[in-house]
Amino acid sequence: MFNENPKCSLCNREIEGGEVVHVKMRYPKRKGFTEIKAYLKNEGRFTCTECVEKNQS
Repeated sequence: MFNENPKCSLCNREIEGGEVVHVKMRYPKRKGFTEIKAYLKNEGRFTCTECVEKNQS
């Protein structure tokens, strides 16, 4: 299911495992969900740390 890594929404670079990222998402309505990777992939927008730092300066 997770054959491809998520990509940064700004620079389109693949996010690697263990990398620090920022995720923009709505707070979940349900309790006790366990498939966190699936939820983040479906509901979140990933941004790499480099792009966040560029946009803040």
